[in-house]
Amino acid sequence: MTLNQSKREFIQFMLEAEVLRFGDFVTKSGRNTPYFINTGNYRTGMQTARLGDFYAALVKEVCGESFDALFGPAYKGIPLVTSCAAALARNYSIDKPFFFNRKEAKDHGEGGSMVGYKPKDGDRIVVIEDVLTAGTAIREVLPLLKACGDVTVEHMFISADRCEVGQTPGKTAVTELQEEFGISVHSIVSVRDIRSYLEEQPEYAKYLPLMEQYMEKYCVL
Repeated sequence: MTLNQSKREFIQFMLEAEVLRFGDFVTKSGRNTPYFINTGNYRTGMQTARLGDFYAALVKEVCGESFDALFGPAYKGIPLVTSCAAALARNYSIDKPFFFNRKEAKDHGEGGSMVGYKPKDGDRIVVIEDVLTAGTAIREVLPLLKACGDVTVEHMFISADRCEVGQTPGKTAVTELQEEFGISVHSIVSVRDIRSYLEEQPEYAKYLPLMEQYMEKYCVL
């Protein structure tokens, strides 16, 4: 598989920001993995701006302006949705509202569990997240979104698709979300892209067999 330039640039960007790391890690789903993506490691203004550019380009390509608001699940989705909304406005003049949830509902002031835009019936919501492994996080926030009104969630954008088997043998979490909720998941890169990048870089050669073993055990490709 040959990487296109934008995917290669994004993987290099994640490495430079120490967001993509190789070693011995455990995912939220309890699986041992030779690579880990932690978007919490983005910590500068320039990194956040560039990250928003990558997300916004994919949202523009897939959705254009055919959505009403962007939602970022707490906590990591909060800076992601903020940077994406800013980049859509800055780069494409697509100025859409965004909102995010609190982990605990506020019982004073304006109250509630949502911050920012107030969804209304008929809204088409785009979800901006970091990484999809087993789909646990999106299952947790969908009821929160539905509680806001009669909204639809047709698209979700993530940094990386790990292509891992979900709750059903033989199906990825991406496939499950599509079948269960009608949500199409779009990733800037996938585990296949990361493996292809490793094949191009001699300094990462030692991780390639570990990556392939992991993919054979847990991924549906």
